[in-house]
Amino acid sequence: MSEANIVSKKWQEDVTLSGGSLPDGLYLVATPIGNLRDITLRALDVLSCADLVLAEDTRHSKRLFEKYMISTPMRPYHEHNAARTLPVILKALNEGQSVALISDAGTPLVSDPGFKLVRAVAENGHAIIPIPGASAVLGALCASAQPTDRFLFAGFAPPKTGARQKFFKELVSVPATLIFFEAPGRILASLKDMLAVFGPRPAVLARELTKIHETVIRTSLPDLIEQVSSQKIRGECVLVLGPPATGATTLSEQQIDAALIEALGRVGVKQAAKDVANICQKPVRELYARAVKLQTPDNA
Repeated sequence: MSEANIVSKKWQEDVTLSGGSLPDGLYLVATPIGNLRDITLRALDVLSCADLVLAEDTRHSKRLFEKYMISTPMRPYHEHNAARTLPVILKALNEGQSVALISDAGTPLVSDPGFKLVRAVAENGHAIIPIPGASAVLGALCASAQPTDRFLFAGFAPPKTGARQKFFKELVSVPATLIFFEAPGRILASLKDMLAVFGPRPAVLARELTKIHETVIRTSLPDLIEQVSSQKIRGECVLVLGPPATGATTLSEQQIDAALIEALGRVGVKQAAKDVANICQKPVRELYARAVKLQTPDNA
């Protein structure tokens, strides 16, 4: 066992905090994703006793610190200052200090810039200690009523349709529940691209988890698109897609027409036929002919 792992094990088994100090190392501390009462007692101990706390946005994290009267020095660590801040952090660890890393919400390194820091700390032989807690990914998955035995968190999809559909196509055959983060302003566009690539899978929108306006909508992609189209989505959003059905996806003629019409609103006839062919048991030439008919008034 490496020295870093021994230190980590000692912390987990032997150290109790009651106003004491922490063993040196980098502590990855999960913070609430909305409700401030979702902080753990261990997280409060670490944040109170660390020599330094690195926060994605110190102004945002100040609210948590004020709530629990934490006075530990805090400095920003984000993608824009990571390169110049990393040497300072490694120097602190080399001097035997304890450093805690937090994100704006949830578990550090999940769609935030902590990965390079953790890798550098590991390469320099320092202990890395996870302090688990709130996670929007796991919260949405558990509330989705979709299979939880195998899942893939894919983060944020690209913002533009072409790149986004390419991104989704890489995941279409993954035999697992899929989880995505998405900005509220792009929810509808993402859902339409999902339907074009994945077909009418079960879909869940989890919004504002643990907050006053927490909402979980469990339905199918076509129905979710209809619901989202009629309302303004606000707040933090997680999208959960059910896994693919066993074997190739079989769509009814009505579903195929609906998928073609949706695709024709975004791309040309040829590409629309290819997109829908990816999600059903039909040859491209047949779908191309159907798409042409759908574009002809009174001839569908």
